[in-house]
Amino acid sequence: MFITFFMTIKSDIWLRKMAEEQQMISPFLADLVREVDGKRIISAGCSSYGYDMRLADDGFRIFSSVNGDEIDPKKFDEAKSLIEPPIRIAEDGARYYLLPPHHYGLGVTVETFKMPRNVTGVALGKSTYARAGLLVNTTPLEAGWTGRLVVEIANLANLPLRVYVNEGIGQILFFESDDDCGVSYADRGGKYQGQSGLTFAKV
Repeated sequence: MFITFFMTIKSDIWLRKMAEEQQMISPFLADLVREVDGKRIISAGCSSYGYDMRLADDGFRIFSSVNGDEIDPKKFDEAKSLIEPPIRIAEDGARYYLLPPHHYGLGVTVETFKMPRNVTGVALGKSTYARAGLLVNTTPLEAGWTGRLVVEIANLANLPLRVYVNEGIGQILFFESDDDCGVSYADRGGKYQGQSGLTFAKV
């Protein structure tokens, strides 16, 4: 006997409903925002089949060899591995971090996510940033996980790259199963459960 389960990508209509009824995304932009106070931004908010998450202005760090000579994901030492860059102000008043060429950074989303036990998400990069040399690591939002998402980004270009805060940094696609998972991220006590800010590697 075979049991078949299906997962379907969810639309903007579903996202708005889940944000309102289950606070799955908070704060939630119900429409795709491309302009704020008359100034163009990198789009954020609800799109046709996904949600463009925003980079927060707290907790951004860049990997650097200034204070250390190796990275151990099992015994991560943020003081030796990371530096905190200053927030800069653009000509139009927009705020951004400057990510040096061929450097890797960690940030955190403005939004907090509360994933139902039959929904999983996949975070991907945005085309605008990809065309400028920024790679956003593909990251899962597992069923039952709650928290602000840590965003891992790399500047693949040969020039410093502006990474704007409170603007879109990547997109999340949501998939809903017709059956609840047997063991959710919350059930197994996932180590990144409930993170409210930048959380580093741990085992």
